[in-house]
Amino acid sequence: MAGSTTTQSGRVALASLIGTTIEWYDFFIYGTAASLVFNELFFPSFDPLVGALAAFASFAIGFLARPLGGVVFSHFGDRLGRKPMLIWSLMLMGVATLLIGTLPAYGSIGVWAPVLLVLLRFAQGIGVGGEWGGAALMAVEHAPDKRRGFYGAWPQVGVPTGLLLGNMTFSLVSASVTDEQFMAWGWRIPFLMSAVLIVLGLFIRLKISESPVFERVMRTKEKSRVPVVEALRSHPRTILLATGTFLGTHATFYITSTWLVFYTTEEGLFERTTVLNANSLLSFVDIPFMLAFGLLSDYLGRRRMMISGMGVMALFALPYMLLVDSGSIVLYLLGGMVLQLCRTSVYGPQSAYYSELFSTRLRYSGISISYQLASILGGGIAPMICTGLYAATGSPVAIAGYMAVLAVISCGSAYLLTETYKRDLAEPAAAREVDGEPTASG
Repeated sequence: MAGSTTTQSGRVALASLIGTTIEWYDFFIYGTAASLVFNELFFPSFDPLVGALAAFASFAIGFLARPLGGVVFSHFGDRLGRKPMLIWSLMLMGVATLLIGTLPAYGSIGVWAPVLLVLLRFAQGIGVGGEWGGAALMAVEHAPDKRRGFYGAWPQVGVPTGLLLGNMTFSLVSASVTDEQFMAWGWRIPFLMSAVLIVLGLFIRLKISESPVFERVMRTKEKSRVPVVEALRSHPRTILLATGTFLGTHATFYITSTWLVFYTTEEGLFERTTVLNANSLLSFVDIPFMLAFGLLSDYLGRRRMMISGMGVMALFALPYMLLVDSGSIVLYLLGGMVLQLCRTSVYGPQSAYYSELFSTRLRYSGISISYQLASILGGGIAPMICTGLYAATGSPVAIAGYMAVLAVISCGSAYLLTETYKRDLAEPAAAREVDGEPTASG
């Protein structure tokens, strides 16, 4: 019995990984394109700096849409099930990404080009907004009691894997064509490749089973009529603090994966292909780090790891930016490795940690709201804020200060967030609904 449970847990975790990889590949290639070409192709009438800000603003639109996607998908995910939402979110993301790859530039259709680009980015945001909560819950709710951190880390790995796949695709295209060809049509290839990935993802997701924890609760408890509203009304403090725990992790991820591509290439610190390859290597390193920290959280406690990771990140923010500004790719990678350790110590255990904060009947809604609020406040606006800070100060120290402040907020939020619903995720024989009876977390 235990063996079959472990096999099923592994199968669902792998399916979650593949699905989230595809979703995040689609979401991240937009950020890379925004850093490299969108300012010239879709906002050419602006000053270069203003064009870059406009391109990053369109990037941020996807984050503004993510809470809407989280609300819509989590409402039905808490009422109808996790599996159907994963299929619909993948389809929405895939169609939007393909259309971006075929979208005419400003020179062909004028102002309609940036308008349509923003609308498609908004659709991407809705899709990915519903993705994370469902994938995280499928992995965690299928996992054995004492391995939720490890199995919950697998959908988290989809983020660096998607970024890695996107960076490698852009890097390969960039190295294979001239700059003129890249601007004319080469940038479209990563978007068009999404068609193959979406078909693969749908095939895999259609074969996995619904969450047993969700099915058990739906047989024994009345469904919430409006789970999002109930989650906000009954768990406001938990949602606020859960959002805070993720700000530092989310912001530094998008600063390093998106804004630093723009900054280092514009300032002549590195060539485009060099920084993309470096970020690909760092994304690859993220994968074993996340799985290791997810497993470690099953022994040491998730809250303890979050406090430690964010505390070190706050102290390392300034040395990190100085290493980036050195112009040495070796020092860039060294700084990135340390930052990855801080970030993955939080992101690896996050699926399990968030899942243990809410009861099953409200879990999709609770974790989606928390995650997507953090995606706006921490991630979506980070490239724009960094562009504005650097334009105002001309110094990377301002960027380091921004990173440090967010890390301190995350550290404090994790310290204050001490209640969980672990028993709500227990095996059926030991399970007990504990709405209103939170238990202490380590």
